[in-house]
Amino acid sequence: MTVRRFHVESRWSDTAVHNGTVYLAGQVADDTAQGIEGQAQEVLGHIDRLLTEAGSDKSLILSCQIYLSDMANFEGMNRVWDAWVAAIPGNAPPRATVQARLARPELLIEIVVVAAQRGG
Repeated sequence: MTVRRFHVESRWSDTAVHNGTVYLAGQVADDTAQGIEGQAQEVLGHIDRLLTEAGSDKSLILSCQIYLSDMANFEGMNRVWDAWVAAIPGNAPPRATVQARLARPELLIEIVVVAAQRGG
């Protein structure tokens, strides 16, 4: 059994791949001065990049959990999300969205994704 890990830090890896499944760590924005739409766009960009690196893409997402620091940001997040998933008609993934206290107060959103690899 081989597990490949990408961007390994002392406490976590951004990505683990096992048996044709890609697991992403929770992705957050680097630029926390942005509002919810800016942070959501940045996070989705991280997800696109990490999935591509692992041999996958957003059309292969099996599940997605979105954590918002405040549900008042739900509509703003959905505006960005809807534009992002529109690029993959008929492939909107299963998703849960909840409010949670995130690791730092300036973080407005964190997204966790599990996806299949292409051809996997």
